[in-house]
Amino acid sequence: MTERIDAHHHLWKYTAAEYGWLDGPMGRLQRDFLPHDLTRETAAAGIDGTVVVQARQTVEETHWLLNLADTCDAIRGVVGWAPIASPDFPAMMEEFAGRPKLKGLRHVIQGEKDERYILREDFNAGIRAIEGSGLVYDILIYERHLPQTIEFVDRHLNQAFVLDHMAKPLIAAGEMEPWARLMRELAQRENVWCKVSGLATEANWTAWNAETMRPYLDVVVEAFGPKRLMAGSDWPVCLVASQYRQWFEMLRHYFAGFSREEQNAVFGGTAIEVYGLA
Repeated sequence: MTERIDAHHHLWKYTAAEYGWLDGPMGRLQRDFLPHDLTRETAAAGIDGTVVVQARQTVEETHWLLNLADTCDAIRGVVGWAPIASPDFPAMMEEFAGRPKLKGLRHVIQGEKDERYILREDFNAGIRAIEGSGLVYDILIYERHLPQTIEFVDRHLNQAFVLDHMAKPLIAAGEMEPWARLMRELAQRENVWCKVSGLATEANWTAWNAETMRPYLDVVVEAFGPKRLMAGSDWPVCLVASQYRQWFEMLRHYFAGFSREEQNAVFGGTAIEVYGLA
């Protein structure tokens, strides 16, 4: 049986200065979330391994995550951060030589004031610099960024991209368009995969259920096909709206009628292949 992989979660040592976005209703997450917390959740949910993703835009955090991964067998890969738009980016990546668990990079595009940041020449020069390296680039955007993301991907047809959180559709508002149309268009690019993650926090935190998610899941299954999808928890961020095990149980229920091969892809095989997980 293919190993079960959580393709998207975070770890952090909380400080108010570094995690200022954990405010208001997110305040319940103002504590440390470390590997021993993670493995308690994965064991209960039947998850064999994980991919941890950056939550701070610092090289120091990337090193910290890699060090944690070296001491935690459950963490199979790290999607870190590096200054992709900096002219020093290629030289700085030499710091990570010999760190085999570094599988990808991510920049918080959704947090940039420039709505077209993903199309900036300096950022695209950095993406060109990692083409052929084996590193994946995780795309973190809101649904309104999909048009420029499609243009961005078309500039880098030899680079593997993974779209995080299904581009954060407006689930709480019940809106499908233009998100659905643009997701179908993006999915025509075969170098793009999609994470089925982070959706509970885009819905009504206290009132969502499997039927709330079904129309959005139907779109990505139609667009990408099950074999280009990977399941992720977005833990611990998900905890404001869903328990770890609850999220995976919902996804398993949704995909229960799919073939064993398709289920194996969604729940582990695709992540293992795309990220090159040992």
